Amino acid sequence: MLQQKKRLIIFVSVLLTVGFLLTSLFSYFVAVSSLRYQLTYTELPLTGETIYSEIQRDLLQPILISSVMASDTFLYDWVNDGEKDKEAVVRYLREIIREYGAVTAFFVSEATRKYYHPSGVVKQVLEQDERDVWYFRVRELKQDYEINVDVDQVNQDDLTIFINYRVHDYDGKFIGVTGIGLAVGKMKERILAYQKQYGRSILFIDRKGKVMLNADLVAVDEEQRLDLLTFIKSDAFLNEIAGVDSVSLQYELDDYPVSFNVRYIKEFGWYLVVIQCELEGQGKLTRALLLNLLFCAVVVAMVLLIINRTLSLYQLDIEEMATIDKLTGLYNRQAFDMLFDSLILDLKRVPDELSLLLLDIDHFKKINDEHGHLAGDAVLKHIARLIISRLRETDIKCRWGGEEFILLLKGCDLETAVNMAEELRLGIMNHPLILDGKNLAVTVSVGVAVFHQKDDRDELIRRADKALYAAKANGRNQVVAL
Repeated sequence: MLQQKKRLIIFVSVLLTVGFLLTSLFSYFVAVSSLRYQLTYTELPLTGETIYSEIQRDLLQPILISSVMASDTFLYDWVNDGEKDKEAVVRYLREIIREYGAVTAFFVSEATRKYYHPSGVVKQVLEQDERDVWYFRVRELKQDYEINVDVDQVNQDDLTIFINYRVHDYDGKFIGVTGIGLAVGKMKERILAYQKQYGRSILFIDRKGKVMLNADLVAVDEEQRLDLLTFIKSDAFLNEIAGVDSVSLQYELDDYPVSFNVRYIKEFGWYLVVIQCELEGQGKLTRALLLNLLFCAVVVAMVLLIINRTLSLYQLDIEEMATIDKLTGLYNRQAFDMLFDSLILDLKRVPDELSLLLLDIDHFKKINDEHGHLAGDAVLKHIARLIISRLRETDIKCRWGGEEFILLLKGCDLETAVNMAEELRLGIMNHPLILDGKNLAVTVSVGVAVFHQKDDRDELIRRADKALYAAKANGRNQVVAL
């Protein structure tokens, strides 16, 4: 009896140990794979998108300043007067720098080819001078301005972001180029702030992999830093990012994994590279595995259950953040793409009717202008609630962007979809938003298109958008189908 009990205990112990070991190892590798996937394809792209948006926002003010300079009647009159008072334009450029905090301001006259600067007349631009190529390039531009990263000839060849703006006089005649310059070095402070905020390495490289701007790489030692800098100059890396606007990549560099998100910034001709070395995160998982092996099967099972539950909730939160529009509670554009692809696969297996509604709030800009953006947000939430209340649970409801909504109606032919769109339009029109105790009437225009087997997503949306355009062109507050 004692022997049997011993054998049973040994059997159960071996069974629990083997089972726990296999479960732990399996959980470990799944967690590492999930971590790398979410990091590379969700978190890093979001970080890159945020930084790119910040850069775009930072460029708006200098573009506006250069635009104001290019339309300033002072320059028109001064040039037409024969550029007699050199000090007048110098004082003007000096005042621009003082007022807006630029590192430089300039005006190059087409008539005399003189380069005017806050310090005076710097030089005369010449076509045969390589350093003056920028002027003759801007001179032939079709658009009003360009953003160019170049050395500042007047300021010790410091790397500078120039806004080069074409100037035309009262008669539309080209009379020169004006603009301001921003110190590229100041962007390093921004990079440090981003790295501190996101805990990831951020740098800018040109098409040849040369690092144009960076701060110290985060959480890597000197050997890893050299490996990374060498790798981003390699043909393998440069070929991957060439010709794409944005790409996420995973690599193993000397047995440690690295994730990249790369985004092309056309204004500079540079790539924004966000790097995450996963050594720290993977090390934590390895230590957790070793600790788990020291606990008994029951305790570890409970801990794994809690961890699994926590990770599941965290993943659900991340997925919801990535697929749900925060303002309206509807699916966002990214979620629509995934849901549409899945739905098309189902239709190929089991053919059925499918219609798409593209809905646009009429005169939404006027609402924002007259009542404020908070009122605009309230209108969007109001429309979303009406959409949810009037469509079926099986219908896919998404905020497409701005004041547009896109709706997928399963099992609906064109006639049924038009009727549903009309009911929705009337429901919105007859249920004004109560704002500050007053009724705010809101109407919508709707474009309807039915899915054909030969259609892809873009073609279906194109037809719905064409129908929506027709509805707005015909006076808005109506439904048009194509």
